Amino acid sequence: MSVLRKILRTGRVAEPELPRPAVEDAAGAASAAAGPLAGSVQLRHIDAGSCNGCELEIGSAFGPVYDAERYGLRLVASPRHADALLVTGPVTRNMADPLRAVFDATPNPKRVVAVGDCAMNCGVFAGGHGVEGAVGDIVPVDVEVPGCPPTPEALIAALRGLTGR
Repeated sequence: MSVLRKILRTGRVAEPELPRPAVEDAAGAASAAAGPLAGSVQLRHIDAGSCNGCELEIGSAFGPVYDAERYGLRLVASPRHADALLVTGPVTRNMADPLRAVFDATPNPKRVVAVGDCAMNCGVFAGGHGVEGAVGDIVPVDVEVPGCPPTPEALIAALRGLTGR
């Protein structure tokens, strides 16, 4: 009973929030807003209409050779568990609304990584009748990883900017 009285007498105690370090993104620009993601980053992959070349490289980056998990990067199955979204391919008309919904379902602070030339500027699919636009036209993009497809090294280097490792 004395413990309960002590808890009631003391009330809620919280420590002040520690300052968050600035983390450099893939372009090398320091961003104070990227600080909360320092450490491990949970990633949700979204295929918005790609040819699956980028997906093969993402699979390689998380495979045993490149082992992206050693840098605190982990793929998750739900956007509600994600810190960042990996989006590949140009956004097709049928995927524009689902991409917005996944972006909204991801808790703040969240980041969006456009993987590959198609995600950045529609690549070879630019001007196609089923293409809504690049990822940046639908949701705000924080990091871009160029390449068709980008190498696992380039992908890991860009994602390490999110973790600070």
